[in-house]
Amino acid sequence: MKVQKICVLGGTGFVGRHLVARLANRGYPVKVLTRYPHRHREIEVLPGAELVEADVHDPTVLQQHFAGCNVVINLVGVLHEYSRQSFRAVHVELPGKVAEACHAAGVKRLLHMSALGADAAKGPSQYLFSKGEGEQRVMQAKDLAVTVFKPSIIFGPDDNFFNQFANMLRLARVLPLACPNSRFAPVYVGDVAQAFETALENDATIGQSYELCGPRVYTFKELVEDIARMLELKRRVVGLPDSLARLQGKILGLMPVKIFTTDNFLSLQVDSVCSRNGMEAIGIVPRSVESIMPMYFAQQTQRRRYDAFRRTARRG
Repeated sequence: MKVQKICVLGGTGFVGRHLVARLANRGYPVKVLTRYPHRHREIEVLPGAELVEADVHDPTVLQQHFAGCNVVINLVGVLHEYSRQSFRAVHVELPGKVAEACHAAGVKRLLHMSALGADAAKGPSQYLFSKGEGEQRVMQAKDLAVTVFKPSIIFGPDDNFFNQFANMLRLARVLPLACPNSRFAPVYVGDVAQAFETALENDATIGQSYELCGPRVYTFKELVEDIARMLELKRRVVGLPDSLARLQGKILGLMPVKIFTTDNFLSLQVDSVCSRNGMEAIGIVPRSVESIMPMYFAQQTQRRRYDAFRRTARRG
């Protein structure tokens, strides 16, 4: 299928920024829908990229903006529920609206972001359950060629996961950690973007669901300890028993800015590792955490030391 124009939902998020930049720089015309275009003007400087203000939860708006496109990419997802964004609205109802709007606008191709461990039958958390139900909705859509991607934790220099724990480790000499033995296979954001691009014009990916993992499996505790080492910090990471981890999720889940909730605790009961790594199936050799993050954190540490030196010099 020759790609004429791509409409991206979630194009201003972590994965979206990388994917949109990759597609635009390779000559694909891209339209990015967002509620807040003024916050993401950097997208407009990309060749062939268009930034459009739109409410993606409005079916009429979706149909309007899908017209003239022949590919839609849905990357929208949330890790935490807030009053205006429930898991059901974002992970289940929105994919259903997207599929219906594709049908109404004549769009034949949809690439959809799900999550490793998503399961509409047995998902232990609302996050994984709703992701699984949304995946079912798009895969069952009529007259729509769908490819689903199910990544483990996605990492990169501008990610939330590694940077959030880096900030916590800078502040605390002892870090209490829920579910320390949960396992992950972190996958590089650039490799995830490449997987989406590869699927665009490869009809063999239609109707397929690909698990995406990096080359190495870590426990949660190993990952956080590795972040401390990359930051050159001596820190103690203490694994919490499940009873305390549940309590931690309940307390932190009440905070205005959520970093860990009971639903996150339940998601961590399922290891985020691939039964079969889809990277191999589509011809991508995944990059490791060690090949990307140490250099990034070293540069960060260097900048912080330089800034501290300048502050000291000014006071002197």
